[in-house]
Amino acid sequence: MLQTNKEINKGILLTVLILGCFLSTLNQTLLNVALSSLMDIFNVSATTIQWLATGFMLVNGVLVPTTAYLMKRFTTRQLFLSAMLLLLIGSIICALAPSFGVLLAGRMIQAAGAGIIMPLMMGVVLVIFPVEKRGSIMGLLGLAIIFAPAIAPTLSGFVIEYYSWRWLFIGLSVLVVIVILLALKYLMNVSETSKAKLDVFSVILSTIGFGLVLYGFSYAGSKGWGDVVVILSLVLGLIITAVFCIRQFYSEDPLLNLSVFKNKVFTATSLINVLITIIMYADMILLPIYLQNGRGFTAFDAGLLLLPGALVNAFMSPVTGKLYDRFGAKPLFIVGLMFIIPSMWAVTDLTESTTYLYLMIRTIFLRIGLSFLTMPLNTAGLNALPKELGTHGSAVNNTVRQLAGAIGTAVVITIYTAQSADHALTIVQENSGASSDMIRTAASILGSSDAYYFMTILAIIALVFTLFTPSKNK
Repeated sequence: MLQTNKEINKGILLTVLILGCFLSTLNQTLLNVALSSLMDIFNVSATTIQWLATGFMLVNGVLVPTTAYLMKRFTTRQLFLSAMLLLLIGSIICALAPSFGVLLAGRMIQAAGAGIIMPLMMGVVLVIFPVEKRGSIMGLLGLAIIFAPAIAPTLSGFVIEYYSWRWLFIGLSVLVVIVILLALKYLMNVSETSKAKLDVFSVILSTIGFGLVLYGFSYAGSKGWGDVVVILSLVLGLIITAVFCIRQFYSEDPLLNLSVFKNKVFTATSLINVLITIIMYADMILLPIYLQNGRGFTAFDAGLLLLPGALVNAFMSPVTGKLYDRFGAKPLFIVGLMFIIPSMWAVTDLTESTTYLYLMIRTIFLRIGLSFLTMPLNTAGLNALPKELGTHGSAVNNTVRQLAGAIGTAVVITIYTAQSADHALTIVQENSGASSDMIRTAASILGSSDAYYFMTILAIIALVFTLFTPSKNK
């Protein structure tokens, strides 16, 4: 049954969707401070363990292009409940995982559910709210979405410190069941369904293409950029991805409607979004690794350090939503990057004596900057498109963001891994009597600094793109 215009329904509908989105976002960042501990538990390297994060984002990125089709083919209730069931099944598998491979498989199933929820929520907003109210609504959504990663590191760190990592997934399973029960009672449909066709060949192309590119970038750190497997993965991945893109341009009913990039505002915001997403996700993984491997802090300590900045980010989101409605996108982007660039530069010279308080204040500044960019970037891009391209724009937007997060994080961790290995060799040559623990700690700190240099450059490039972004289409 279709219900779109009753004002009372908007609040109920958004509440249920936000709860689901909160859990999927919480789940995405839940393991970030746990990666260092899981490396020891499963005896795997940083290059391998990061697949728990990048693999999750890859599945999201591959699945999101199908959401435009899914939103035509199935009702809001059907899609949301299916997504939450996948999240539940994946969480149960992760909780019971006897090995790294099973844990990764569970994460992939979780990602299949989580990948549907965000585009579904964005699509619903485009249907039930007019353009002039979307900035404020996106700000409120941002409060809920960003609040999840605000508490995830601290929650995760506490559970790992005092209990078992398995309780992360047991607790998540219980919360997902509650949301499913609420959805069964309160969730309504907001769009008509149609007999759309799924371009299966395009799904296969995107899966293989994006997967090979991610694999190549992920293992360049441990195998080296000259490794035959790395080179072949990157070349084949890029070729297959190019074939996928060409197919989308010439298809009458594309899986991912790339014609949205004909809009200059959408293209500009997408480019900036790629760079900001890389910075945001890579920092959430790299900083805990530095704190735990380089400084010996616990997972709980790492989570607590991230908490104040993430809370500031969450509560700034509604404020920046209202500022967007009043001033437009470009001024917000510039202000945000004026916080982000110094925040990145501030951690390019990390040492064994860099204080906990210094890192906490730096992270708060970074998160203030991100609050001026994350939701306003999405809103500006989607508002620039005609209504008939709204769901396609949302799908492209989310695909670009997830793939940027996955590949960008893989690149940053690759830089960290490669540079740490180089620094370890240098330390051994200069100080042959150094203990293995001292070498590993010093190399990890220096490798983290090098990775942050790269991220600082990305932030500067984002500012350049922002200066050339068209000011029209608030």
